Amino acid sequence: MAEECRTTPLTAWHQARGAKMAPFAGWLMPIQYEGILVEHEHTRHHAGLFDICHMGEFLIEGEGADAALSRAVSHNLATLKEGKCRYGFILNERGGVMDDCIVYRFGADSFMIVVNAACIATDFAALRGRLPQSVSLKDVSDETGKIDLQGPESLVVLESVLGEDLHDLGYFGFVRTQWQGAPLLVSRTGYTGELGFELYLPADKVVAFWEALLADARVKPAGLGARDTLRLESGLPLYGHELDEDHNPAEAGMGRMLTSEADYVGKAGAQTIREKLLALVIDGRRAARGGDVLALPDGTPVGRVTSGSFAPSLGCVIAFAWADAAHADADAYVVKAARAELPARVTELPFYKDGTARMKLK
Repeated sequence: MAEECRTTPLTAWHQARGAKMAPFAGWLMPIQYEGILVEHEHTRHHAGLFDICHMGEFLIEGEGADAALSRAVSHNLATLKEGKCRYGFILNERGGVMDDCIVYRFGADSFMIVVNAACIATDFAALRGRLPQSVSLKDVSDETGKIDLQGPESLVVLESVLGEDLHDLGYFGFVRTQWQGAPLLVSRTGYTGELGFELYLPADKVVAFWEALLADARVKPAGLGARDTLRLESGLPLYGHELDEDHNPAEAGMGRMLTSEADYVGKAGAQTIREKLLALVIDGRRAARGGDVLALPDGTPVGRVTSGSFAPSLGCVIAFAWADAAHADADAYVVKAARAELPARVTELPFYKDGTARMKLK
């Protein structure tokens, strides 16, 4: 299976350092180096470095791009300033989530969209069909490298490597700069709940930049295993698990993000509630897994688990689960795992509440 997977500019580096590799969204990706728990805790307290080159990047520009893109995605571009980015969705006609993505505004009619690896082709086709031919849409995924430096010590590390002061960079803000003569986009975003940066640069510069960041002893490489436990603790959804074409943003608890006044595709169905996404806490270390049945205490099935894991920072098991709307307000549930029935209770997000992602830098 691995032979059929695509590789990133860092694949050989991972393999040479003994990383455990596995297919993910059609790519051969590092799952762990020293171990998921070690990498998770190091990112929470210091800085972890993640290979995210499998993600997709599109450039959209041309006269009328702002208005056209506002009708193609759910993001409120009317309030998105240059130098800022915003999370949102590409919806189908029914309001279901085709993908979640981040839109970066470069100028009045100039944008970049970052999409999930498994959705690059379908997202591009959808956007091309929704945008007029006068608006340019270019897939720059293959020529763009993306690595994420995440953790409370990420700022001091990045400032040291770049020789720049980044203390003015606000949450979901970005700057375009250079590293060794190559263009570099530094975005204060990420998927861990910690202070961090998503870094975009030419694919042929990725290995050198990766090694420059790892030269700082405060940084360790981290795989997709730790990325998943970190994002789950932080209450962040994963496309294909918590988000899919059969559920809309409101059902996933993100209806508050739908503030755009534009008549975008899927708007009419984006607030219909048929099921609700629940955040669950389960005592102990026996994890719920995606696909496990969610039931009421009397055994009545009402939904299914989408993601679940032991939470290293919390010492218990946490999970997301869909529940039908009529039974989404119960006091208690049971997860029917492979070998046991696990009592679960609903909690508020994020699960882990001490993350540094939004910390003030000055």
